[in-house]
Amino acid sequence: MTLKFNKTYALLTIILLTVEVLIAMYLKSGFIRYTVGDFLVVILLYCFFKSFLNSNAITLAIAVLAVAYLIELSQLFNVLKWFRLENNYLAKLIMGSTFQVSDLVAYSLGMLSFLIIDLKFITHE
Repeated sequence: MTLKFNKTYALLTIILLTVEVLIAMYLKSGFIRYTVGDFLVVILLYCFFKSFLNSNAITLAIAVLAVAYLIELSQLFNVLKWFRLENNYLAKLIMGSTFQVSDLVAYSLGMLSFLIIDLKFITHE
């Protein structure tokens, strides 16, 4: 794993971040807010790290997915309450507040879908 700027992934990061912000600002409930947002967030993180890390796609995908799972599991154990952040809007936005198995499925499908696209069309490993 080496540092190397990649403008394709940087552009994808900016686009995905914009979409996620728009979802958070304008959609307060529903399938797009909860499921599509979770599907896209792992892709956003993957693209962010690929923007400056020249790493193996599968290794990075597994690492991003592991972080997403850990954050989701932290919701199950109410970690925000441990740190007295349960009323902090930004902490709740980043970490989430309720554990959902469907979120784990959305993360998995998002990462798998983009990994296939990445390996086939973007990354040349």
